[in-house]
Amino acid sequence: MNIRDLRYLVALADHQHFGKAAEVCFVSQPALSMQIKKLEEILGIKLLERTNKSILFTESGLMIAERARDILNQVEEVHDIAKLAKDLYSGELKIGIFPTLAPYLLPLIIPTLSKKFPKLSFYLIEEQTTSLIEKLKTGKLHAAFLALPINEKSFTTSLLFDEEFLLATPHNHSLAKLKTVKQQNLDNKNLLLLEEGHCMREQALALCQKLNANEAQNFRATSLETLRHMVAAGVGITLIPKLACDASNSISYVPFSTPKPVRTIGLVWRSSTAKSPLLEEITNHVRKIMEKQKAVKVRN
Repeated sequence: MNIRDLRYLVALADHQHFGKAAEVCFVSQPALSMQIKKLEEILGIKLLERTNKSILFTESGLMIAERARDILNQVEEVHDIAKLAKDLYSGELKIGIFPTLAPYLLPLIIPTLSKKFPKLSFYLIEEQTTSLIEKLKTGKLHAAFLALPINEKSFTTSLLFDEEFLLATPHNHSLAKLKTVKQQNLDNKNLLLLEEGHCMREQALALCQKLNANEAQNFRATSLETLRHMVAAGVGITLIPKLACDASNSISYVPFSTPKPVRTIGLVWRSSTAKSPLLEEITNHVRKIMEKQKAVKVRN
C-alpha cells in the first residue's frame, strides 16, 4: 500500500467513476482499476461492488476511503510544513468565499493582499457555504470567508467584521420614505429572497420570522444581483448587505432601527493546517483594510 493507491481510492470515492477518477489522477483507466484490485488483495477485503454500469463502495470501502482522505491531508500538511519552513509567504493559497460576499469583498482586499504577499498565489473559489465547508474538511481549500457561526470543532475561526442588512425598496415604495425600518413596518410584508443553499437566505428567513414578514412565494433569486434588479424593476422589496449597496436612481436602501440585523464574517481554516500563522497574518491585514470601510464594523 502506498500514497498513490490512496489517491486513486479517494479519487474513485469522489467521482464514483473509473474513467473520471483515472482522468484526475493522470493515469489510464485500466491502470487505476488494476491498482484498486491490488489494494483489495493487500487488505484482503472487497472495497467495491462492481457492475457493468456502476460502482458501489462497500461499507468497509467507504470507511477506508475516508481514512485515506485523512492520510492524504496529513501528507499534504507535511509538505506544507516543509514549504513554510523555507518561506512562509510563498506558494499557493486556496481560499473560498460565498457568492453574496465575493463580488463585494474580494475587490477591496485582494489588490492589497497581493502587494503585501507578492510571492503568494491566491486561488479563489466562489461557492455556497455547504460546499466550502466540505472542501475545507477534505483539504481542497486552505481557508474560507464564511458567515458565522460555523459549528465545526476541527476549524479555527478568526472574526473579521459585522455587516448590517438594509431594506432595499423601489424609490416609489411607501417604505422608501422611512428614516429607519421598525418591526411593525414589515408586518405581513412579502420579501424577495434567494433560493435554497445560500446562507443569506437562512439569515433573511430568520429575520422575516422575527419581524412577522413573509417570503414572496412567486420568486426565488439565484444571486444578490438578481434580487437588486427585481427591486429596481418595482417587483418587490428585499434585504441587501451593506457592502453590496450602491447608489441607484431606482432603489432606496433604508437602515433598520436598533437592534440592527447583521451578519458576522470570519476567515475559517482547519486547526491542523501548517498555514495557520500565515492565515492569522492575513486576517490582521483584512481587518486593517476593512477599517477604512464605513459599511462594516471590524471585530478584533
